[in-house]
Amino acid sequence: MHAAASPPGPQTPQAYDTEFTLQLEKLRELLGTYLKAEDIERVAAAFLFSAEAHKGQFRISGDPYFSHPLAVTGILTGWHLDAQALMAALLHDVAEDTEIKLAEIGEKFGKVTAELVDGVSKLDKIEFQSIEDAQAENFRKMLLAMARDVRVILIKLADRLHNMRTLDTLRPDKRRRIARETLEIYAPIANRLGLNNLYRELQELAFRHVWPLRYRVLVLVAFGLIVFFGVKAWRDLPVDAFPDVTPNQVNIYTESPGLAAEDV
Repeated sequence: MHAAASPPGPQTPQAYDTEFTLQLEKLRELLGTYLKAEDIERVAAAFLFSAEAHKGQFRISGDPYFSHPLAVTGILTGWHLDAQALMAALLHDVAEDTEIKLAEIGEKFGKVTAELVDGVSKLDKIEFQSIEDAQAENFRKMLLAMARDVRVILIKLADRLHNMRTLDTLRPDKRRRIARETLEIYAPIANRLGLNNLYRELQELAFRHVWPLRYRVLVLVAFGLIVFFGVKAWRDLPVDAFPDVTPNQVNIYTESPGLAAEDV
C-alpha cells in the first residue's frame, strides 16, 4: 500500500525520531537471538535509512508509514530470515514511494538487497483480475516463477499479512478486493511453501472481509460452543468432534463456492 502525503493528525519530528529509536533497540534485541553483530548493524543501517526516507509519510490509518516496513521486518524476524531479506523488507517501499532510486539502494546496501527490493516491487505491479480457479492457479505460478529468489515471495507474504491485519482502515469495496485476492493467491502460496500458521491467518483475516456476516455468525457459534463446554472441556474434545474447528485454533474459514461477497 502506498504512502499518504499527510496524516489525519499532527506528529512532531522529535516524536517520530523517539518512537523509532525505541523500535530500533527492540529490533536489535530480537536480531541478537540469531544474527551476527555485523549483520545486525547492516540491518540497523537500513532501518535508519528507510525511517528517514519515509519521514512525513503516513498510512491511511494515520500511523507513520515506516511502521509498515518495520512490521513486515518484524514478521520476517520471527521466521529467522537473513540480513539481506530483512534489509530488503525495510527498504521495499523506498524506491516506489520516495525520491530514492533503486541504484542508490544497491550502492548502500548491496546488489542482492537491491534485487530483492526490485523483485518485491515487480510483484506489487501485477494486478490480479480473475477469480476463476484455473486463472488463479496460473497467476500463482507466474508469481513464483518471477521471484527467482524465494525471499522475494516471503517478503511479499509478510507484506500482505501486515496489510491484512490493518485492512479495517480501507473502504469496504477495497477491503473485499484485497481479501479476495489474498484467499485466491497469497494464502495458497503460503500453504504451498508449508507456512501453515501464515496460511491459516491469511484465510481467516480474508474471510472476515469477503463474508463479514457469515464471519460474525461463525464467531458467535464458536464462542458459544466454548462457553457451553467450558474451556478445558473444549480443549479435551476429540479433534474430529467438530471437523471445521480445532481445540488449538478456531479456524472459521471454509470454502463456499455458492456464496458471493455481494450476498452479504
